[in-house]
Amino acid sequence: MASTSRLENNKVCCYAHPESPLIEDYRAGDMICSECGLVVGDRVIDVGSEWRTFSNEKSGVDPSRVGGPENPLLSGGDLSTIIGPGTGSASFDAFGSPKYQNRRTMSSSDRSLISAFKEISSMADRINLPKTIVDRANNLFKQVHDGKNLKGRSNDAKASACLYIACRQEGVPRTFKEICAVSKISKKEIGRCFKLTLKALETSVDLITTADFMCRFCANLDLPNMVQRAATHIAKKAVEMDIVPGRSPISVAAAAIYMASQASEHKRSQKEIGDIAGVADVTIRQSYKLMYPHAAKLFPDDFKFTTPIDQLPQM
Repeated sequence: MASTSRLENNKVCCYAHPESPLIEDYRAGDMICSECGLVVGDRVIDVGSEWRTFSNEKSGVDPSRVGGPENPLLSGGDLSTIIGPGTGSASFDAFGSPKYQNRRTMSSSDRSLISAFKEISSMADRINLPKTIVDRANNLFKQVHDGKNLKGRSNDAKASACLYIACRQEGVPRTFKEICAVSKISKKEIGRCFKLTLKALETSVDLITTADFMCRFCANLDLPNMVQRAATHIAKKAVEMDIVPGRSPISVAAAAIYMASQASEHKRSQKEIGDIAGVADVTIRQSYKLMYPHAAKLFPDDFKFTTPIDQLPQM
């Protein structure tokens, strides 16, 4: 038992020497007065690290704390006990089934959330999206899941829609076809979930423009900066002059890239641009037909033509 101590202002101190500093014996868990050696507190909980960390370790994992990081998106902060996979014969019964399973310690709601988070992370990895977008998509899915607004829709469809919305809100939009390519859900179903999610969360996304896709499309087509600037200028002027009414920004951007590349020495075919932009050749041709008669007004003044405007392809 610890000897009598005094508590002043929520501070444990020696009753004979209240101003003396205390020495903590980490092995025994005792608080000892430095003046008289009186034990003023015993069985003190050590709040330090559970593991020793050595400077020459290069594993990249900090072993100073035990357990995985807290996940605020799961009930209880994901601080529940997770049983690891068994490796020895004692971990399995006579029928080969594991004796200890996690299913009983984790709610069905958390299991569905973890499955959706893994699907979002997997889709984001396949199209090289940063973690900030994954975190936003996870938060959106959590709100939809807790609100129970999209009953009857599959979790994969809701996850794909949340990833699409997260891309739009973070200013790096992706097309429905790009999300559909890394998802197991059809484009139509993702579009339906997208509209229902916006309505359920009472949120909105900015309208997409041709400039949102121009940089990425030109980079994938290996076009120089001069062609990219010209294509951006062409698409912007075409929209301002209302030359392409009713056309999607993606098809306008693809047609502008085709026009700029044909006027330069770095020519790209409609099929090459269509494969990158995810639009059909005929869609590019229709937008290009509307823009071609006004080509002289669309190009920037400082553009260096390799092919004159009157020699550009006519559809």
